[in-house]
Amino acid sequence: MSTASARPIDPLVQQLVSTIGNRFAVQGEFMLGEEIDSGHINSTYRATYRLPNGGEQRYIFQAINRNVFKDPYAVMNNVERVTRHINSRVLRLKKDLGGQTLNLFPARAGGSWIEDEQGSVWRCYNHIEGCVTYDVVENTRQAYQAARAFGSFQDLVSDLDSAAITETIPDFHHTRKRFARLMEVAAADPQGRLDSVRKEFEFIRSREPLVGILLDLVDAGKIPLRVTHNDTKINNVMIDAASDEAVCVIDLDTVMPGLALYDFGDLVRSATSPAAEDETDLSKVEMQMPMFEALVEGYLDAAGDFINDTEIEHLAHAGKLMTLEVGIRFLTDHLEGDVYFKIHRPGHNLDRCRTQLQLVECIESREDEMNAFVRKVRRSKR
Repeated sequence: MSTASARPIDPLVQQLVSTIGNRFAVQGEFMLGEEIDSGHINSTYRATYRLPNGGEQRYIFQAINRNVFKDPYAVMNNVERVTRHINSRVLRLKKDLGGQTLNLFPARAGGSWIEDEQGSVWRCYNHIEGCVTYDVVENTRQAYQAARAFGSFQDLVSDLDSAAITETIPDFHHTRKRFARLMEVAAADPQGRLDSVRKEFEFIRSREPLVGILLDLVDAGKIPLRVTHNDTKINNVMIDAASDEAVCVIDLDTVMPGLALYDFGDLVRSATSPAAEDETDLSKVEMQMPMFEALVEGYLDAAGDFINDTEIEHLAHAGKLMTLEVGIRFLTDHLEGDVYFKIHRPGHNLDRCRTQLQLVECIESREDEMNAFVRKVRRSKR
């Protein structure tokens, strides 16, 4: 469990947070600034202000990592459009996600972000009180709540035109292009590593027919493009500490046009196996049916009214596909010389790849059972 721990007080952090805060339309007198240890991309700070009535108000300031997001203005346009749309629907439909949503606070000079003297783009969010996040799915209740939260997010943006959202990371989940890139890198074999990973490479190559199934359904008009989150880890769900219920989804930087199945599939990949992503003992990798069942129930409880029958029929396939895609990406990076994912030991990306491929096998062995459960839940909700 994580409550986004803060680092010890640093005078330079105090000065930075106070300076940034002065440029946003926040209330009160600055009291304290803290750097938050959460996430691996953006720099995040929490600021506490004293209100005229003696109470306190906290805010979150974030600097967008321009090395990862080359166009931070497009990212902010997406975030602004999505948060405004969600808040409008919550108000209009009185949809209850714990009573709280992310809100962008405006800059004093106008707009929803600022740029500092170093060229960093900053934003200000409300601090959602009384919530925690979890780094690992520990039980079926958490799995259900995470899936319900992401399903609710998709429902809230289901009437937002995906053409209004910029694709900030092109072809992020284009599985056919991910596969083609692996074939290209393997043919070049720039680090001379291909012979040592023939088993993994052939495992992936034998599953080439899988990589185009969802894309073909999109081309056939059977699955629509939607606004999707694209980073459906459980630590991107705020959980109310008192009720243990999902409050809202956070980390909206990767919100882009995509498939609802990509989000659900990545939940299956990240929540159904108890093994770490880089586990070297592959006997620990398994597809836990109780976790999958909780994900299906939570997701369909929230998203069942807007996704279509074809999407529902491919929920289990999506879990297999997204796991395979991530395995492809890890193996590609290993063959290229570990140029994308940060590694902490030789062969780290290969270890990561192997856990993904092992999970693919586990899903394949239980796919009929998974599909049967999805059909059972769908019938019960009609």
